[in-house]
Amino acid sequence: MIDKNTSNYRSACPLSTALDVIGDKWSLLVVRDMCMKKTRYGDFLASPEGIPTNILATRLRRLEEVGIIEKKPYQTKPLRYEYFLTSKGASLLPVLQQLAVWAHSYIPECGAPPGWFLNAKPENLLKDR
Repeated sequence: MIDKNTSNYRSACPLSTALDVIGDKWSLLVVRDMCMKKTRYGDFLASPEGIPTNILATRLRRLEEVGIIEKKPYQTKPLRYEYFLTSKGASLLPVLQQLAVWAHSYIPECGAPPGWFLNAKPENLLKDR
């Protein structure tokens, strides 16, 4: 887990520290999938971006360490987990929504964000657990 009192951050700039936590190629896509009610490892692997399994495992562990997601076992033999957004993770929804709107506005190859996604509220992502 990153501690603000360590040198794990490039600087004290809020944008820089946010990018140190969630600015890699995959983390926000995992959060996006959770906004779409995906909860299991196989669900994330089935996303169209094709995240490699080793990277997915690393990102899930990292997102849990920083308190963006939590995991709960759904099977004991073999042990398997479901992943859920915490309040901290759900509060990233407006950031994702604005990134999607920006991309749709300025990147010609980008599709339109779905209406349900643009209308979703962070608190709604926490209900079905």
